[in-house]
Amino acid sequence: MNLMQDMSRKDVHAPDQDWWRGAVIYQIYPRSFQDSNGDGIGDLSGIIHRLDHVASLGVDAIWISPFFRSPMLDFGYDVSDYRDVDPMFGSLGDFDALIARAHELGIKVLIDLVLSHSSDQHAWFQESRQSRENARADWYVWADAKPDGTPPNNWLSIFGGSAWEWDGERMQYYLHNFLTSQPDLNLHNPDVQDALLDVARFWLERGVDGFRLDTINFYFHDKELRDNPALDPDQRNATIAPEVNPYNWQDHLYDKNQPENLAFLKRFRAVLDEFSAVAVGEVGDAQRGQEIQAAYTSGNDKVQMCYSFDFLSGVSPTADRVGGVLSEFEAGVGDGWACWAFSNHDVIRHATRWQLSDAAYRTYAALLLSLRGSVCLYQGEELGLSEAYVAYEDLQDPYGIRFWPKFKGRDGCRTPMPWVADNRNAGFSDGKPWLPIAMEHVARAVSVQNAQPDAMLDFYRAMIAFRGRYPALAKGDFTLIRAEEGVVIFTRSHDGQRLLCAFNLSDAGQDIALPDGNWTLCEDAPFATPDAQHIGPWQALFAHEET
Repeated sequence: MNLMQDMSRKDVHAPDQDWWRGAVIYQIYPRSFQDSNGDGIGDLSGIIHRLDHVASLGVDAIWISPFFRSPMLDFGYDVSDYRDVDPMFGSLGDFDALIARAHELGIKVLIDLVLSHSSDQHAWFQESRQSRENARADWYVWADAKPDGTPPNNWLSIFGGSAWEWDGERMQYYLHNFLTSQPDLNLHNPDVQDALLDVARFWLERGVDGFRLDTINFYFHDKELRDNPALDPDQRNATIAPEVNPYNWQDHLYDKNQPENLAFLKRFRAVLDEFSAVAVGEVGDAQRGQEIQAAYTSGNDKVQMCYSFDFLSGVSPTADRVGGVLSEFEAGVGDGWACWAFSNHDVIRHATRWQLSDAAYRTYAALLLSLRGSVCLYQGEELGLSEAYVAYEDLQDPYGIRFWPKFKGRDGCRTPMPWVADNRNAGFSDGKPWLPIAMEHVARAVSVQNAQPDAMLDFYRAMIAFRGRYPALAKGDFTLIRAEEGVVIFTRSHDGQRLLCAFNLSDAGQDIALPDGNWTLCEDAPFATPDAQHIGPWQALFAHEET
């Protein structure tokens, strides 16, 4: 093991039960990380093979997107067996080996749990659809048609069309907030809750350190099945769905975000606490994301962290925009906790989405790694990867196929990781990759950047290490000083340490006035800061004082 990897080791069994607070979590999309058997699809053995790279970043944990048995119509987010690994990814033995290796490297492991819905191939749904009287008849959301045969209400699917699908076996409609092959589970039924909590226990007993909870605010629906009201056109935004999708035209008061979820999350937290485990929830809501985020993480009795889509949208993150998001969150979060991200497997990579130069990309990375909250980084983000172009004939994502060409789907952020520039398929696979390798990514391969001391990869390692040296960045309080005219300045404070963080989000140099304090520039920050009163274009300044 080289020195970089050795320095990145952490004690995974350290007594700090608050390790998650301020943690840096690296998301792995297993289909596209590393293929070990030549079938063109990444797998668990491939992840094990590349964990040294993840460790070299200095992150605290990995989040692995779904690898459960699935017909793969939504690439694992349609689960047909919650307690087994799909053969395309390997076996339970491979998963156990992955856990062991990650823990050797000091990396915690979070796995993606999809509790709001299953695949229609799941045994639970197969039984539920057979009749209205069987033992699992009420395990999914069934409803009679209106007298004219139309769906029970006006709810829409995020993936397009009605959220209701007719089933000729039961002569009823079932709810699906996503694909028709992803029926929604009925968490109003206590037996369903118990079954899902048992799923969590199954993986916790195998050694996982926690979960990323998919669509956490979709767990419950309005029992009365009331219509969603229309949303004022002035309030529409494309935060969680593309503009072409009429899902954005409704005010989603009744198909999700129900108050019953709070009691279930307390039950879920009790299971987590049995194992000293953690969870981060995905909040998908275009109007109330931060409000829900705060509610689900408050009181230390629900999930520890949630993320919303404030910085995962296409809205340009100007200084004013960043300040607005942070001010709103700080005003409403209370004792809750955020997990911030700029990219993931569902959105256009932020290098492309925000049209960032490499200098701008580095400055935004520093901003992300300085915010109050935990952080999720998406595989390839550390390489500065842009969104890949995927031709229509190569598309795999049903979302993109449905709304092409105005929305091209999510395949562009899911193309395989480039590992070795001069190897076949950039070192990802010996076979034909499930999605094409982006040629522009090859020049940014890990092998190339490992040989370049000033590469984006080196910057990410340095910035994560910088964050680790200053506890105020991970766990400290937050005070916004300025967010205007291209400049964002705030302080972080923790245990007698106060850290000033200033960012120039513009192409022009900016004069700044430091707040009162005995400030000393942080010369170990990965930015050039010769002048405490001036920040160059796309630069950051850090200063500290001990109180």
